[in-house]
Amino acid sequence: MRQFLKLRKLLTNLGIALGAILFCCFLGEIVLRTFYKNKIVLFPRFHSGAQYGEFRLRRIQPNMTFWHTSIDGSWKFKINKQGFRSNYDFEYEKKPGTLRILVLGDSHTQGFEVRQDYTYSAILEKYLNSHGVKAEVYNMGIAGFSTAEELIFLENEGVKYSPDIVILGFFANDLEDNVKADLFAVVNDELVLKKKEHIPGVKYLDIIYSIPFTKWLSQRSYLFSVFFNEIWDISKKQLYKNKRGELSTEYAIPISKINNYQITLVRRLIERMYDFCKENKYYFIILNIPGTKGPMKEESFLHDNSADIVLDGNTILSDYSGVVELHVPHGHRHISEFTHLLIGQSLATRIMTETVQKHINQKSRNILTD
Repeated sequence: MRQFLKLRKLLTNLGIALGAILFCCFLGEIVLRTFYKNKIVLFPRFHSGAQYGEFRLRRIQPNMTFWHTSIDGSWKFKINKQGFRSNYDFEYEKKPGTLRILVLGDSHTQGFEVRQDYTYSAILEKYLNSHGVKAEVYNMGIAGFSTAEELIFLENEGVKYSPDIVILGFFANDLEDNVKADLFAVVNDELVLKKKEHIPGVKYLDIIYSIPFTKWLSQRSYLFSVFFNEIWDISKKQLYKNKRGELSTEYAIPISKINNYQITLVRRLIERMYDFCKENKYYFIILNIPGTKGPMKEESFLHDNSADIVLDGNTILSDYSGVVELHVPHGHRHISEFTHLLIGQSLATRIMTETVQKHINQKSRNILTD
């Protein structure tokens, strides 16, 4: 009897504690929704691991549908079985007479804060098909991806899709992300592979999302989003700090001039990607995605020798600066649907030029029409 009373008292205390926690969470949710709703984004991360040859990288959990929400709107994400944002699954085998384009990049390419059918990849595909070009454009952008991850993906997985054209969506934060990924280093001006896995946070995401209702909360709860994003941001900053320190000790790279190292690293990564494309007869296009602060001096390495075509987003948008919103006004300030439209159309126009047609014809594929 005494043990029963102790157990009942323990359960009562636990129930009171749980009730107090739930009440505090409810109160916190009300406060955030009332006073900070316009400043908080509900951008859940549903990354998982994927094996590509000897390498393990991130992708989005396959066959998912979820929403991103901020003051600027709500955006539906439909993920195919390969773990990419697409309304259809990607196939290795290519239909005869089809122009296949792989688009690599980060959250700008994946299409954060943009409707699925209005990413520049989707616009590119629709534009080509409406102008007599039978095209498949595979949007393989993954939020947080670096140039290093995109290179590894192309060499080990992208090659299986036998593309005719590869587009690299480059954004300025790739300079830092390549260091955080720590997959490659530059030693004596040579690109050196350091490791074969980069899946930051995936094991913790697997644990979190194995708890019932957490996926639902991540798309609807402001309290959950604030807590989750704060931990995520701290972890990213610490990862970058740790990797930068390792570079200075392991490879004697002066971190006082880390920007110079970042530029050298991304140059070597892009050179290797371009060489891989030339070897496999892929037409290689670099898209320099514009940031909110305009072009960076550090991006000057994106010159004509870096790819078959270097398309500068700042040039594409120069006539519209100050006229329309080129980036989403709040949230994470990704490029807007209008910017995606201009970029997709510009890519399509360049792809349909005589230069690209000549390249495609050299591969004995009569794909583009007059």
